[in-house]
Amino acid sequence: MTRYGSFPGSRPRRLRTTPAMRRMVAETRLHPADLILPAFVREGIDAPVEIGSMPGVYQHTRDSLKKAAAEAVEAGVSGIMLFGVPLEEKKDGAGTVGTDPDGILQQGLRDVRAEVGDELIVMSDLCLDEFTDHGHCGVLDEQGRVDNDATLERYAEMAQVQADAGAHVVGPSGMMDGQIGVIRDALDQIGREDVAILAYTAKYSSAFYGPFREAVGSSLKGDRKTYQQDPANTRESLRELALDLEEGADMVMVKPAGPYLDILAKVAGEVDVPVAAYQISGEYSMIEAAAQRGWIDRDRAIMESLTGIKRAGANMILTYWATEVARRLG
Repeated sequence: MTRYGSFPGSRPRRLRTTPAMRRMVAETRLHPADLILPAFVREGIDAPVEIGSMPGVYQHTRDSLKKAAAEAVEAGVSGIMLFGVPLEEKKDGAGTVGTDPDGILQQGLRDVRAEVGDELIVMSDLCLDEFTDHGHCGVLDEQGRVDNDATLERYAEMAQVQADAGAHVVGPSGMMDGQIGVIRDALDQIGREDVAILAYTAKYSSAFYGPFREAVGSSLKGDRKTYQQDPANTRESLRELALDLEEGADMVMVKPAGPYLDILAKVAGEVDVPVAAYQISGEYSMIEAAAQRGWIDRDRAIMESLTGIKRAGANMILTYWATEVARRLG
């Protein structure tokens, strides 16, 4: 009796035999258009300043920020998310420099729009933490707690000023209850109906933010556990998601990305709006630090981490490697 085939009959390895085969059957593909570059513009410097805990990432001057934006366009990156770093002496309890039309963030927005126009989606972090002398994401009450509703009034002002400065998209990251609805109303009131809102829907109180606080010169005293989400919780993020969508969010985000891929997958499975994930400073710095010590293959680790985020359901990824990876993909 002739015997055809042999055990095992199913051999998935047939589809892994060569790079061309693996590329053809890949289920997840990164593209430059998936990527958004977070960038910092700092007041009072005349040359870019490398961030010690984030090797390869800089606090930009206004001129170097324009150059970074142009390079992102050339590489095929879709967006840039701007963070402002004011002079320390300009910080106060209300973060007033954050709503000053001539504040550093608004200057950066105008500069980037003048440089790249509509070729790059210009996004603006909408939060007070970079601008307050206490480092919290809102104004404080007499007991030193973040006052949710008073903070919303400040966010409404910020949204209007950032839209006037040229932001295509505002990204409210403070995790105040009701922030999306208030910001949508504020934008519509000044005829900025076309400015979109990227909601930081699930922003967890994470240990991985450490390097970012150096990047923005944070003055934080205490922690943000009363307004950012508890890492132990899942259902809470879905409740936040429902509220943000009801209030008018155009896009939603999970932050951090890597430690919260389960949350990202759940959010992506629930919505019909674009989903973003933010590969934050700690995720970036861990890979860079391990690579510098020769413990991991830097380029492979970068691509694997981003592919995992995309596979979990992100349509867009904010990553400090955006321009580098877009060039590699291109």
